Amino acid sequence: MSLKLTCYGGAEMVTGSNFMVQGSRGTILVDCGLEQGNDFAEKEMYAPFLYDASKVDALVITHAHLDHVGRCPKLVREGFKGKVYMTPPSRDLTELILKDSVGILTQEAHKHGLQPMYNEADVERFLSLIETVEYHQEKEVAPGMSVYLRNTGHILGSCSVRVKDEDGTTLALTGDIGNSPSPYLPDWEPIPDADAILMESVYGDRVNKDKANRVNMLRDSVKRAIERGGVILMPAFSLERTQLMLYELSKLMESGELPHIPVFLDSPLAINVTGVYEKWGSEYFKPEAEDELKKRHDLFQFPFLTMTPSREESEKIASTPNPKIIMAGAGMSHGGRIGRHEQRYLPDPTTTLFIVGYQAPGSPGRLLQDGAPSIRIDGKEVRVKGKIESFIGWSAHADRDELVDFASKARPESGGKTNTFFIGLGEPATARFLAQRIHEYVGAQSIVPVPGDSFEITKTGVTKVGK
Repeated sequence: MSLKLTCYGGAEMVTGSNFMVQGSRGTILVDCGLEQGNDFAEKEMYAPFLYDASKVDALVITHAHLDHVGRCPKLVREGFKGKVYMTPPSRDLTELILKDSVGILTQEAHKHGLQPMYNEADVERFLSLIETVEYHQEKEVAPGMSVYLRNTGHILGSCSVRVKDEDGTTLALTGDIGNSPSPYLPDWEPIPDADAILMESVYGDRVNKDKANRVNMLRDSVKRAIERGGVILMPAFSLERTQLMLYELSKLMESGELPHIPVFLDSPLAINVTGVYEKWGSEYFKPEAEDELKKRHDLFQFPFLTMTPSREESEKIASTPNPKIIMAGAGMSHGGRIGRHEQRYLPDPTTTLFIVGYQAPGSPGRLLQDGAPSIRIDGKEVRVKGKIESFIGWSAHADRDELVDFASKARPESGGKTNTFFIGLGEPATARFLAQRIHEYVGAQSIVPVPGDSFEITKTGVTKVGK
């Protein structure tokens, strides 16, 4: 008896998470996400699934980022009729993320002469299939197969998924592992009960060296930007990074460490996501943050913050005198309202643009991070005269040392049972680096799968069985 793992997405790539786990009688998919980074990944997004969606018994979601849930309605359109399992906060966040993505994907499809990948009805059908599961609850989700979810500290509601077949063989998939400790999210939890683990590697070849001093660095950088007299742009990931930035800016302004300048949250999605964080904070934040929430009543809003959900409100931001801070999606500058602000302000040498998260190769954000003298936004070439500052310490992903620590805590000498690690959800060179690091420092077998690879997992070892 064994489990079979097949990597359909998320192997040799950061995004597009999509892994199949087959047991003796059932089949589970873990994640069904979009590939992101380039302006339009037509081949990856619109290609048919390489498996029969109607024969999948269950789908389990690690967290609500688009690169983990973005193709779920397409799965339903192609015949999936099983149940979908995720944590309660992930359910609320997934609804926001998918309903927001429909319009964007439809516009992109029409621009390229394609039919939309899915529509609002597909999203509603997908949402109707969701059943929420709490952390630390063994749940049978497919014939002979159960899952157990643990907090990964990446975003609100994020989880690892430990799959168990009826003979006791186990495989865990981490999704994304958080950059713990967070100001308000619990730390990631180790996985002591998996024969093999597929883990992420986004920052597997680098260290978040600025993390300990990141708030002071943010404060000092904002002060310098204010002295320049221009606009401060923050291309913000609507989910988690925006909330983290709001939390820290709120505290810095409240303490008087930063002057009280206007801050605009110019993203309908980020505004709604912040509402979900406020809804679930009393149950899913770590105890210290829950205590702070009771005292302050709101961790993410402050007197100098203006939320601009409508287009009319967004357009009025330009009339507010500088200096000011504009936080807008998307986080890699690959869509959303940030593009309009970048067109307006990047040619101005007094502008400062803060990059506070991972930028995929080929994305406008990566080009800006790498010092491009100009970038193309909505078909228009925009000269970059403003100052670009990057903050690696703000990543929501665990770094190299933390990932090695995560792996070590799953090993038998630490009370775990894992002897084999699959390294995915990272750029190829980064995944290979982390695999070698785990092999050398943790003493475990490390495998970097390529798309389409299949492996048989038993209690005694792992064997490659496909491609």
